[in-house]
Amino acid sequence: MKKKKVIISVSAIAAALVISIALFKEKGSKEIHFNTAQVQENTVEMTVTATGYVQPVDKVEVGTQVSGVIEKIFVDYNSQVKKGQLLAEIDKSTLIEQVTQAEASVTSAESDLKYAQQNYNRVKQLYDVKAATEASYEETVNRLAQAKTSLAKAKANLHQAQVNLSYAEIYSPIDGIILDRSVEQGQTVAASFNTPTLFTIANDLTKMQVEADVDEADIGHVRLGQPVRFTVDAYSDDTFDGIVNQIRLQPTVTNNVVTYTVIVSAPNPEEKLYPGMTASITIITQTEKGLTVPTEALNFTPAPEVCARLKMKLETQAPGKMPDFTKKAVWLQIPDSIVRREIKTGLSDGVNTIVTRSLKAGDTVILSIYEGNAEMPEMPANNPFMPRPPRR
Repeated sequence: MKKKKVIISVSAIAAALVISIALFKEKGSKEIHFNTAQVQENTVEMTVTATGYVQPVDKVEVGTQVSGVIEKIFVDYNSQVKKGQLLAEIDKSTLIEQVTQAEASVTSAESDLKYAQQNYNRVKQLYDVKAATEASYEETVNRLAQAKTSLAKAKANLHQAQVNLSYAEIYSPIDGIILDRSVEQGQTVAASFNTPTLFTIANDLTKMQVEADVDEADIGHVRLGQPVRFTVDAYSDDTFDGIVNQIRLQPTVTNNVVTYTVIVSAPNPEEKLYPGMTASITIITQTEKGLTVPTEALNFTPAPEVCARLKMKLETQAPGKMPDFTKKAVWLQIPDSIVRREIKTGLSDGVNTIVTRSLKAGDTVILSIYEGNAEMPEMPANNPFMPRPPRR
């Protein structure tokens, strides 16, 4: 059955050529022009594109655990700070009063404990000589235990008041730079239900990262360690490099569109990248180097009448064997003719395709043919993935 199909196909092609030659002779010939490209060494990449935002690797929001009025602020936006450096102070008058009250409570509890201890000692001596009842003895034991408990509680309250007083001084937890200052001097902050943020500190702006949202259709191609290129609007002529550092499994759903956050580490030694910049990233998922041809060449097939005029040749991998028109092939331009060459392809990015067999560097492949005396009009330099008008 296969042999019959091949015979029928070849017969049909031959018949078409004969008819085309006859028609061509009647109409007269026109000059044939070729749109060609050279086979050359190149690198083909498969990529995933996404958009994200530049952020510091380490960023800390500094808040307060006590309420009060901001009395002093010692830093401003972009201030360089060291770990342990004083950033701001909250009014301490109320907190100092709480410490004073707690100290008074401790003094009172110590006095009660001293009296309870003395009373216990007296009753114990009387009880030992059978001069006091068992009930009175047990009462003094209980009063002594209560006094000890009260003193411990008073000391704990004093410690808490002292800790709260220390919270009135806001210190930097890390070395870094002040990105944001959310309070002004004289402003009241309330820490009753949540911790208000006073400052945002970035640890090291020479080490940045891009938090990009990758579509669920592309996330399967992304792996840790893949190289990344990205650009920002502020430096349209510069390309920055990075590496996929983390793929977060928690999805984000927006208007029924599912995306996953991919973290790209981005060294920033010149500190050109600022927090919050929009980055257009390209993740390189596959790379292959070798001889390439434009993918357009694989889709080209000359019209029958053109083949007749150009003494078309059909090359095969085995002499005497009919060509297999189901296999991938390109058409090469040779002196006074064109030749069909079956090829084996590798990686393709839609624009260029790797060829692993049958071609060599410098071969001329045909992209399209047109007839006429006028020069072929220039095609606009559009996106290669956009549809193009049909060519012969």
